[in-house]
Amino acid sequence: MLGEFEFIDWIRRQVKCSIPVGIGDDCAVLPDGTLLTIDAIVEGVHFARGTGWYDVGWKACACNLSDIAAMGGRACYVVAVTALRADMTGEEAQEIVRGILAAAGMFGCELVGGDVVASEVVTVTIAAIGKLDSRPILRSGATDGDAILVTGALGGSLLGKHLRFVPRLAEARWLKDRGVHAMVDVSDGLLSDLGHILRESQLGGATLFEDRIPISPDAERMAGSDGRSPLEHALNDGEDFELLFTTAKEAAGEIVKENPFETPITIIGEVGGRGLRLRRSDGRLEHLDAHGYDHFRKS
Repeated sequence: MLGEFEFIDWIRRQVKCSIPVGIGDDCAVLPDGTLLTIDAIVEGVHFARGTGWYDVGWKACACNLSDIAAMGGRACYVVAVTALRADMTGEEAQEIVRGILAAAGMFGCELVGGDVVASEVVTVTIAAIGKLDSRPILRSGATDGDAILVTGALGGSLLGKHLRFVPRLAEARWLKDRGVHAMVDVSDGLLSDLGHILRESQLGGATLFEDRIPISPDAERMAGSDGRSPLEHALNDGEDFELLFTTAKEAAGEIVKENPFETPITIIGEVGGRGLRLRRSDGRLEHLDAHGYDHFRKS
């Protein structure tokens, strides 16, 4: 089987899109500025059996809202398909919907339709519709010399954040007004998602600064039990759903200084060079390999 991203690239080559932005970004952009995105979460893949059903609904909806955030848009509507096991109770099914409604309602977004079907495993598929007030922020806008920044802290999301994260919609729209060049949400892992920006921007590489990567307490806790370093968790775990973005170096400092949100924003590197590299605290440069999540090649 092809890797996940190789398969997506193959699909992309088969399609001729007539819209401003098609396959290859966090959302499609239609001619009237409508944003469209879709994601599925599957029992045993994105959540374990026994996970609270409210959290399943929340995650399914919030994943899509995070994609809209990555484009600098505002969320408007969602439609949902819930594939449910026959052994589930009515209350369990209703909890999924309550989670969807809560995540959508937090951002003034409405559930406007969908479908309910039977399945051997629970799958919740949601399509979200958003709107742009101006240009979208694309993955393809980075330039050599840009600073690389990220919201929040990274790593260890499997300890709970991957289920009940808050999409950074407000932060994204604020950043959009400050001339951000390129942006993606961190779903596959910091290195993998930085790779998406570099590839779409047709750039050769970037350097991350070891002592500036914001490592979450959950990454520290996971490192204590699995032998991987906290930094490795922060670089590769994924499902943090923070915003990873680039902008001009002169703008980066002002963004950090003026940040009006409780969510921290950190300068973590710079675009340039060949390949992904890590600048250690002592100044040494090390090559980095992305080990983020791939549905068909487990890391």
